Amino acid sequence: MKIAMITEFYSFLDEWNRTLGLTTPAHHRQIMRFLFDIWTIAPRRGLLMAFRHSGKSTVVGVFAACVLYLRPETRILILSAESNLATRMVAHIRHILENHPWCTDMIPANKKEWASSRITINRPIGIREPSVICQGVHGNITGMRADLIICDDIEVPNTSNTAQKRENLRERLRELDFILSPSGTMIYIGTPHTHDTIYRTADDD
Repeated sequence: MKIAMITEFYSFLDEWNRTLGLTTPAHHRQIMRFLFDIWTIAPRRGLLMAFRHSGKSTVVGVFAACVLYLRPETRILILSAESNLATRMVAHIRHILENHPWCTDMIPANKKEWASSRITINRPIGIREPSVICQGVHGNITGMRADLIICDDIEVPNTSNTAQKRENLRERLRELDFILSPSGTMIYIGTPHTHDTIYRTADDD
């Protein structure tokens, strides 16, 4: 079952690159496999770090679009250091959904929630939250619920250049456990900006 599903993710990525007139770099497949493993293997938590200009954000956007393609009921929250960074990821996902040949039927006729900060695809009725919504890390996330949280570049100089800011950031991120669904996935994407990075774990000490 998992082998069949990862093949779907690879094929989705390859088809997107064909649409752009590109081929899929080998390391993009490795990134996709890494994201897939986080999504499917407990505890469903992971950190993606890759070299500059590796295209990690590109693959993350394709991954999110494929999750919606396979499981349209999924609710995705994009969290970044600033709201404008988060909206860039939402715009990327929206662009993929609008142009990927497999996603034609996912685009709603009424694009009431098809904006820079939130999008809602065709999906089962009765789901309150948008399919994808974004927020700055210090924005209002009270009452939100998500099945997949993507923390994209939440540690930047403005959020981590003092010990107090790092503690505030850690405290804020602890709130995500109350937003994430019981079987949900949380993926961090970023680069450490300080020795006392929020990406360190007890195993690193």
